Amino acid sequence: MSDRIKRALFILMRLYHNQAGNTLAMVAAAVLPLMGLIGGGVDMSRIYLTKSRLQQACDAGALAGRKTMGGGAWAANNNQALNAANGMFDANFRPGSYGSGTVMRSFSESAGKVTGTASVPLPMAIMRIFGINSKTIEVACDAEMRLPNTDVMFVLDVTGSMGQAISGDTETKIVGLRRAVRCFYEIVARLDTVAQCDGDAPSGGTSAETQIRFGFVPYDTNVNVGKLLPSNWFKDFATYQSRERTVVYGKVVSTEDVGKTDWANIGWTDKSARTATEALCKSTYVEPGELTASTAALTNGMNETNGGVQGNGNWQASQKWKDDQREFTSWVSGNNGCKYRIRSRSYTRWYTYVSTFQFDPNAVAFNAWRYHPVQVDLRALKNGTGWNSPASLVLPVGTTGLDTTDKVSSTNYSDQTISWDGCIEERRTVAATSYMPRPDDALDLDLDTPPTNDPDTQWAPALGQIIYKRGASFSDPTTRNRSEVVTFYNKFGKGSYTCTTAAAHLLEPWPNASAFDSYVDTLTPGGATYHDIGLIWGGRLLSPTGLFAANNATTPRGGEIQRHLIFMTDGEANAEVDTYQAYGIPYWDRRQTTDTQTENLPNLDATLTQQINLRTQAACAAIKNMPNTTVWVVWFGTKNTTIENMLKSCASKDRFFSAQSSAALQQTFRNIANQISQLRLTS
Repeated sequence: MSDRIKRALFILMRLYHNQAGNTLAMVAAAVLPLMGLIGGGVDMSRIYLTKSRLQQACDAGALAGRKTMGGGAWAANNNQALNAANGMFDANFRPGSYGSGTVMRSFSESAGKVTGTASVPLPMAIMRIFGINSKTIEVACDAEMRLPNTDVMFVLDVTGSMGQAISGDTETKIVGLRRAVRCFYEIVARLDTVAQCDGDAPSGGTSAETQIRFGFVPYDTNVNVGKLLPSNWFKDFATYQSRERTVVYGKVVSTEDVGKTDWANIGWTDKSARTATEALCKSTYVEPGELTASTAALTNGMNETNGGVQGNGNWQASQKWKDDQREFTSWVSGNNGCKYRIRSRSYTRWYTYVSTFQFDPNAVAFNAWRYHPVQVDLRALKNGTGWNSPASLVLPVGTTGLDTTDKVSSTNYSDQTISWDGCIEERRTVAATSYMPRPDDALDLDLDTPPTNDPDTQWAPALGQIIYKRGASFSDPTTRNRSEVVTFYNKFGKGSYTCTTAAAHLLEPWPNASAFDSYVDTLTPGGATYHDIGLIWGGRLLSPTGLFAANNATTPRGGEIQRHLIFMTDGEANAEVDTYQAYGIPYWDRRQTTDTQTENLPNLDATLTQQINLRTQAACAAIKNMPNTTVWVVWFGTKNTTIENMLKSCASKDRFFSAQSSAALQQTFRNIANQISQLRLTS
């Protein structure tokens, strides 16, 4: 064993037997580990506190920046959103906090989402004795304007007045509306349309985790909703104020000679004889295609073969008939001419009606129109639960080449192809002075219950091409008459009718901005103002418990939906007694008014307008009572306190707006979009 080893063993043996010295050595050996544990705890606490505070500052900055950005652009207003983010960060993380060094922060935006990063070096207090001088702390954060699951239904007035401009504007109201709707879509859907909206163009869309949908009900006199509905919700047979062909039989019962017995001299006409027989100027001479010289005939005016009109149970000619008589007076030698003159007299003939089932050899057949309520078979429009394309009917209501003064005949009757444009006639309703609560028979104001097999619960297609008003007689077609009228003339006109060319659209996500643009371009002005029918169908297409509950109740994942109906109009209701609309043609069908009200013609338009307003308020109330539903109302036009006060009652609390220019309308829609949006922090 070497001397070195022996000395080491000796020292160890002494330490083994000397316990006091051993304890001191062990304590000395433990000092450094203990310092590491304590120092590490102190510095780790500082790291945790610094990182927590840094994260809070980053989150607050991202949130402030996104909120300031709103529906606009990140760099708008001299980087106002970025400045807000930096300012909020600095307010929440002071320089030197917890002994930290210089902080670095950065915020940016993409597709509506604000992203932030921050870092700061933190010098170590105790851990530096172990060679760890500093720790860099880094955090990330983001914030985005994320809607809850949201359905937006636009109920938009596209009546004729929308084709006009508000005083001071350089564009029509319909152009301003199209831009406002597109800019609303840009804010909510985060997709760029063709519109020039405030701020930079959005991009990127919205989170796939959120369902955002848009629907449309443009309205004027009616709404174009029919082809969205299954065909078995429509009647197979419906009655329309129209006309149909008929044949009337009659016979002469009297003749009144009103031309007296004298023949009036009409004038002389020279005629050249072509044969020796003709040159004799005999009364038997007949010019080819003309009357016999000795026989009076019914060539002018009306006769029993070319029509009359019903009156007092008889058939009377529409005008006096004329008999012409030709009298040969002389023959002038040398010019081979026969000279004669025409004399005429007039009289009236009367006919009595003869049943078509009664044989009468003296009866004369008359082709005629019968104007009355006509039942139409609609089944040719249908294809199972869908619709044929094109959706059309062929009906015998047409004539060829006739105007209202022309008589019909078997040769000019014609079939007419009636194309259905998608507008509807409402289901059963009643006339009432109040619709809150809804009367049981006012099925038109029931926004939720689907039709049954009962025709009263079903809709009918609006067929404006077959609608005819009728007067007391063809000589006075402007006098309204509910009784049937039979006439030989193509006389009575049609009720005014329009159907908006823009079909209503069910709620859908519209992930393609160009498709959204194309639809908005179909919004064109025309027709009168019937608010009730627009709101009724806006409510039906939005309702979570009604006709489209399968798609509207929840998201496919079962998520709750926030619902918004945006109702925009530029005018007050405007009803007309002769306008064919969703309740038929008012004077003749009388679905919205009682007989007493309807016969009070001087005030009937006002009564009908009152009915529109009453039904509008009832529809608004029903929509506001839907789950999670807000009704926003926008008046677009010059100041009108009366109309605006009425519209305020339709809106949800504090959700009425007035826009008196196209620029104001865009800002209004922008404000609504921002209020609908809700800011949520994501990480």
